[in-house]
Amino acid sequence: MTWAPGIVLRPCPAVADPLEPLTRLPGVADDADAVREALTRVHNHRTNRRGWPATAAEASVRAARASASLDGGSAELPTDGPVDDPVLAGSIRVAEALGGLLSAWRSAPRQALARLHVLAAADLPGVTDDDLGRPRLDAGVGERLDALAGLVTGGTSVPAPVLVAVVHGELLALAPFRSATGVVARAAARLTAVGTGLDPKGLAVPEVGHYRAADEYRASAAAFATGEPDGLARWFAHCAAAWQVGAREGLGIADAAAA
Repeated sequence: MTWAPGIVLRPCPAVADPLEPLTRLPGVADDADAVREALTRVHNHRTNRRGWPATAAEASVRAARASASLDGGSAELPTDGPVDDPVLAGSIRVAEALGGLLSAWRSAPRQALARLHVLAAADLPGVTDDDLGRPRLDAGVGERLDALAGLVTGGTSVPAPVLVAVVHGELLALAPFRSATGVVARAAARLTAVGTGLDPKGLAVPEVGHYRAADEYRASAAAFATGEPDGLARWFAHCAAAWQVGAREGLGIADAAAA
């Protein structure tokens, strides 16, 4: 069976939940459990019981730096003055805005995506004001964004790690905006993790996991976009590994704060 890009997001009369078949792919269910267990350990860390705002803020900065690097930007924050690298500047703006976008993500994901793109792409060369926040008009883009929004707003009951991976992979594959695709996709995945309660305080840094396995990140994302079951399973395996790396990063942040 082959699923073309976006097919997994379209309603199927024979399947009440369009994403349910994904949970039967090899390794997906076990990987989802492993991710949830890893994140539970982060949230149960003694530092994060009360001091989580500080550790979440550090996780957010690390996420922004790693995300920028994956899109070819700098990961280095200046010791003083503004951030000069446009990719990093956009990634930092996105990170700072995520908390305020959570409500919109839960109720109007397309509006939240538009805002994420405005923040991520505002300083990029060649991007005009008319480009900001406006998806491509290519055939099928709007339909697939609507389908994705339907999933985010309650159209599926699959385990949260599966939905997070689908949101991330579908946005990378679809590239609904002409710029800042990666930063937007990773931010949307982070919003989904917070919104579903998978990582409600944003303490993990899966972006570091993606960055440390950057070649596999890009290869498995391309495999997801084919819609082939093996490609989908490869993407979910990569995402699960990245989230577990991100959980260890979160534990390291908490340990350092407790020292």
